Formats: sequence, C-alpha cells, structure tokens
Amino acid sequence: MTDITTRQDLELLMGQFYISLLEDPEIRPIFTDIAKIDLAAHLPIIVDFWEQALFGKGTYRNNTLAIHQQLHQKANLTAQNFKTWLSCFNTAVDANFKGPMAEKIKTRALSIATVMQIKIHS
Repeated sequence: MTDITTRQDLELLMGQFYISLLEDPEIRPIFTDIAKIDLAAHLPIIVDFWEQALFGKGTYRNNTLAIHQQLHQKANLTAQNFKTWLSCFNTAVDANFKGPMAEKIKTRALSIATVMQIKIHS
C-alpha cells in the first residue's frame, strides 16, 4: 500500500469515502434528501478541499464551516453523524493508503470534525 501523494490519490480516496457514506443508512439521507448533492459535481470540490488541507495547494476557496452550519439548520447534524462520517473516512483511508500523509489526513479530518461540531452547536 502506498501513501497519499497526488490529487489522483485524493480522487480515489474521496470516491471510496463517498461510496461508503451513501451506503450508510444513517448518513445517506443527509446527502441525498437534504443536501441533495450531485456526486459528480461534488467530488472535484471535495478533492480541491483536501488538496488544500493536505498539500497546501489547490483552488478551494469555499467557507466549509458556513456550508455545514447551513446544512445543520436543515438536518440537525448530531455527534453520531460526525462519528459515522469519521469512521467512514478513516476506513476509506486505511483500506487504500498507508504512510505519513494517510495519518495526516485522518488527523486533519478529526480536527475539522471536532471544530465543526463545536462551532455548529455553540
């Protein structure tokens, strides 16, 4: 298994991650019924986000917190939702990658989820 080193690696990871999210009966309705994401349009944006977060480069300029605060107003995102999101994320990373960047992205995901929960519920 190799480490995460390229945008293509992030594309693979996010594809696998979103497959697992959309298979999860708890999380799927948030994405399909409430956020109504178009996965084909969403994946390049989320890859942009992680390229920026992990490699410090890319074109992502959206306000991630504001997007999730708006979603929370519609869906009441719970601690369990974040726990499920992190579990799916970590599983996708561990199934596809191994190395310092794989560990870094999991740490970043935990940090982001923690801050989001604090900001959303404050």
